[in-house]
Amino acid sequence: MLETKVRFETNGDSRKEVHALAKIHSELGVRQFAQLNFDFNRSFESVEIPMVHITHPSGGTADILPSAVTDRPNPAVLSAPAYQAVRVKSVRILGLQPGDTLEYRVIRTVTHHPLAPDFWLDHSFDRTGVVSHEIFELDLPGSAAENASTPSKNTNFYINPATPLKSTEKTGEGDSARTIYSWDRKVPADGSAPQESTENAEPDVLYSKFGNWELLSVRLAEQLTPGAVALMNIRSYEVSMKELREKPNVSEAISAKAQELTVSASTQRQKLEAIYTFVSQKISTVDLPLGSTGFVAHSADKVLATGYANAEDKFALFAALAKSLGLNATAALTGYCDKNGVARPSVFNHLLISVNDGAANYWLDPSLEVAPFGMVSPVSEKCVFELNRSFYVMNSTGHEWQPFNRELPFKALQRVEVNASLSDDGKLSAKVSYAMRGDNELVLREALHHTAKEGWKEVAQLLSITDGFRGQVTSVNASDPYATKDPFTVEYELDQPKFVDWSKKPVRIPALLPALGLPDPPAKPPSGSATAPIELGTPLEVETKMTLHLPPGTTASAPAGTSVERDYATYSSQYVVNGSTLTATRRIKFVLREVPAARAADYNAFLRAVRSDEVQDFTLEPSGSSAQKTNSAAPDGATPPKPVTPKP
Repeated sequence: MLETKVRFETNGDSRKEVHALAKIHSELGVRQFAQLNFDFNRSFESVEIPMVHITHPSGGTADILPSAVTDRPNPAVLSAPAYQAVRVKSVRILGLQPGDTLEYRVIRTVTHHPLAPDFWLDHSFDRTGVVSHEIFELDLPGSAAENASTPSKNTNFYINPATPLKSTEKTGEGDSARTIYSWDRKVPADGSAPQESTENAEPDVLYSKFGNWELLSVRLAEQLTPGAVALMNIRSYEVSMKELREKPNVSEAISAKAQELTVSASTQRQKLEAIYTFVSQKISTVDLPLGSTGFVAHSADKVLATGYANAEDKFALFAALAKSLGLNATAALTGYCDKNGVARPSVFNHLLISVNDGAANYWLDPSLEVAPFGMVSPVSEKCVFELNRSFYVMNSTGHEWQPFNRELPFKALQRVEVNASLSDDGKLSAKVSYAMRGDNELVLREALHHTAKEGWKEVAQLLSITDGFRGQVTSVNASDPYATKDPFTVEYELDQPKFVDWSKKPVRIPALLPALGLPDPPAKPPSGSATAPIELGTPLEVETKMTLHLPPGTTASAPAGTSVERDYATYSSQYVVNGSTLTATRRIKFVLREVPAARAADYNAFLRAVRSDEVQDFTLEPSGSSAQKTNSAAPDGATPPKPVTPKP
């Protein structure tokens, strides 16, 4: 049983009480409930655990003592004193056994939240079948939410029609008037109720006092620019812009640092790059979830002095440094893309920075530390929520939602070269080299950046397995993850004993090249639904090359190459035997970001041609056997016959 009661006050304060009753059926359940953790920010929240009670099958009981409750800083802030308010309250539950019943209460109180008097709530009922009885109660002041509606009408209160109210109760009058909404959901004891899908579903209960996204954009923008002029309270837009120009809110220390960083920069982009490199690489990232501090940013001076920052504070420092040079930076949030939904900050999960050098717009994410200028992690949403304090006074509508065009400021490419040799006993020794620009580059930079050097072999081993190599990695080297102006390079060596069994005649081996990773065609949509386009991702050029040296006397034959061209992508391959050396090259170039749904059949044909080519094998004959060579280098420099290209 799970019972949750939430009460809000008109000033934004709130109280949430959770009462849970759990039957422990197995050792897995014991491990799951051995420790309960609750995140909070003590600058505006408190968490109390007034009761933890165990009932044994025999009827005996036990209460967890207060000494089992601990209150510690979040592990991410242990070395960051400025964020010590972000904490975890935990309770260790010792002596729990299968068959026991665990009961506990947790009370979370919010006082003087940074976004008060505005507040919001989202609640989803359990659909996993674990909770057999769930009670939810929402207590709101006055008639703040008398009418429930759908998010498409952009109201501040939404109730999922699939989870209707059990009751509505009104109490008091005037300023003391309140409305209490109650839900009561039960799952049949025999478990016959079907489990409902929660994929891409909105919460069952949504409430927001912000009213609209524009107001939320303004409020969050003000939180991230400490000390800035609050435009919401200024009637004249012209006067407010004048105040902003006359009061840039940038200290002498920030101005001096900006000048120091850009002393050799002559263009706006060079200045932005210099600031970005400093904020991303010299200011250590404190990896906290977005909104953990109530979207309150420290001053740029404090961030500069401490040398560490979360995503919100990195923006505050970046924006201040840019502003001192007459450049602008805007914060934008990702993770949600529905301007018709109920406005609340909890739907976003990441903060990006938008800048413009007068010629192009760039998206930045200094919290990644090793991302090249203009590169951010891929996101599925096609829009971002921009934070801008000027929208509200301009009475704009919808300007806070902006399209997200993730264009890289450089050409995305990937080069993979495999130089290998095969011994008489069938052992394969290979050196695999990567040079990358683009999304895969960022993945590898982050993986090696967050891994101690002694653990790089494990990362390389995972990379080799992902690319289809089954050998044991023996050594690995990589370029400096912080050298973001150049392609990232990784090189590892691997050995694979018994790669081939020479007793088998003939021996067939694939080209030792990684799979190109084309997206699968879309699944057939439900009846009446539109077919989605096929996402190819960021335009990218990939070239893979293998050179394999065979034991002396070994003969080989190669498959024919393939060439396929489309306006959205091109693919070609070539396989050659030259004496005891095999070479294979495959090139693919993704030109467009997506293939229209109407061209799914054409894409399927392209995909089949590529995959059919990737599974082709070389045929080997050990010394003493004879085999006719095809597609091989001709003697005396003669040109081999041109392979026939199959049609997809």
